[in-house]
Amino acid sequence: MNIIVIIDYGSGNIQSVYNAIKKVSRSSKTKILVSSSVDDVKKATHIILPGVGSFESCFNGLNKTSLVSVLKEVVFEKEVPFLGICVGMQMLATRSFEKGIFNGLDWIKGEVQKIDVENTKLKIPHMGWNTIKFNKKTRFIKKLLEKIEHNKDKEISAYFVHSYNFKIIDESKKVLTSNYGKEITAMVAQKNIIGTQFHPEKSHNFGLAFLETFLELKDFR
Repeated sequence: MNIIVIIDYGSGNIQSVYNAIKKVSRSSKTKILVSSSVDDVKKATHIILPGVGSFESCFNGLNKTSLVSVLKEVVFEKEVPFLGICVGMQMLATRSFEKGIFNGLDWIKGEVQKIDVENTKLKIPHMGWNTIKFNKKTRFIKKLLEKIEHNKDKEISAYFVHSYNFKIIDESKKVLTSNYGKEITAMVAQKNIIGTQFHPEKSHNFGLAFLETFLELKDFR
């Protein structure tokens, strides 16, 4: 049985993530849990870490659950597939410079910095639909493209709401990008870990195909 755990640490937006996962989880052998329980996380076959709000508030909320060490264990030792969404992705970074300097999980080396829109007419936050670019044809991306084959001649867009960008050190782990004055990291991938700056649960058919692909694969490289 698949046990999908959506981490509940007071970040908000959990219901829309739950609804999207329920929509793509057609098997009766799938259980979806919204939980901050250590036992649930240890039993999980897939883990989703959503994130809405500031980096500091999200990370403090996650710390209060006492799940950080457990998450590291199941993700790195058991190699359970992990998806971080929006601030959930940013928390994978080494540190964030949002309203101070705050340490992240440091699972993927890099820094979260404010989007630079200087000398443009663009506004912060970057909010709404934006075209995404496929930088690398990883196993995950190839599988995803199979699902959206009917869109292959069209621009593919996803829904964003953020003011900060994950500047990743190892460019090979930057899989999808977007542009908002400058390049924006839209997706990172490292073995069984992926993170998206966009919200797949709000990105309509593309987002649902994305989540379905996440549930099907264990290695995203």
